[in-house]
Amino acid sequence: MIRIQVRAGLYKGVFAILALWILPLLLNAQTTHTLRNDLLKLEAVQLVENMGQELQDKTGIHEYVIATNEHFPEKFNLVSYSRQYEAKLSKPYVLFIFAPYAKITKKSDARGRIGIIPSSETIRSMYNYEDVRDAAINIVALKDSNTEEDKYNVGVLQAYSELADNIAKAKHITLKTTIKDEMSTIVLILRLLIYTGSLLVLWMFFLRPLYMRIKNGKK
Repeated sequence: MIRIQVRAGLYKGVFAILALWILPLLLNAQTTHTLRNDLLKLEAVQLVENMGQELQDKTGIHEYVIATNEHFPEKFNLVSYSRQYEAKLSKPYVLFIFAPYAKITKKSDARGRIGIIPSSETIRSMYNYEDVRDAAINIVALKDSNTEEDKYNVGVLQAYSELADNIAKAKHITLKTTIKDEMSTIVLILRLLIYTGSLLVLWMFFLRPLYMRIKNGKK
């Protein structure tokens, strides 16, 4: 069982270690769950395959990923785009699309879109779109010294894993190859620290002096 603990500054080290013993397996590996890959390292592709295969074996649901570097225009239809891959899709399925260079609006330089396309409403009811989306965004948006390439790799893995776990949970099944999402916990802790710090500043410089003045009967 492979588990990656996502922490800022460790992405390169994680992939370097994985490469030492996964790379020989990749030479003969077939990618059945990765439909397009412009961004992922070989080690990441293999992890996707491991998670996708376990989900398929235990639930019968196929989870696919498209990691593309295409520069989609504003309001580009990802559903229509996915139809070119229909011949490679086996039902029931869910397709995760990661397009970090897609344009969001013409008025800004903001880029990046995520799409999740299920084969039916039944599959759609098995996952939470926001949770899957945030699993990727929390990694990519993190301000640190890591490269975009590393963030894209970990972001895709985290979101793909979150999607697989959502579906497995809906089926009352536990997957062993998925990745524990620590980023949401890290983000929550950082927010709590920020809020706590703000409250301490408010207390020390504003509320406490006011309290002491009132306590001592001064205006």
